[in-house]
Order: sequence, then C-alpha cells, then structure tokens
Amino acid sequence: MDVELNHRERATLRAVATGRAEITCSSEPDLFFDGLACCDQSTAHRLANLGLIAPERTGYPGERVPAVLTETGRAAFAPHSPTAV
Repeated sequence: MDVELNHRERATLRAVATGRAEITCSSEPDLFFDGLACCDQSTAHRLANLGLIAPERTGYPGERVPAVLTETGRAAFAPHSPTAV
C-alpha cells in the first residue's frame, strides 16, 4: 500500500507505536493517549479506515482497548522514520 502521510498522521502513528494509545471499538473509532482524547479524531478515523491502526483485541462496541500499528501501518510509517517502529 502506497499511502502519502502528512506530518500529523506520522506523529499519530509514532504516538500509537509507544504503546500508550487506546482506541474505541466502533466503525469510526476514537483514539486516546494516556486516557485523554486525541485532539484530531479525523486523523484517527483516517488512519483506522486505511488499516494503519487497529484495536489490539476485540472488544464490546464503544469499549476502549489498546491501539496498535498494523503491519500495513508499520510499513507505511517506516520510510518516514529514522528508526524502525
């Protein structure tokens, strides 16, 4: 998948890669960092819809679960990162 990511999207992927993100189980998932809502939910929705971030596990609708980079997310992010994610 060849996806052009903007600075904010790359920063969001970098933040998810830290392991401190949660995502809601829904068709338009919301993203949280350290328990606080991400200030750019449209970016979170785009990254989820592109399959770059996902819930780590299945949950109930609306439940917050850990968020992770997908394999596609790691591959899309890697060319923009000086270190591997």
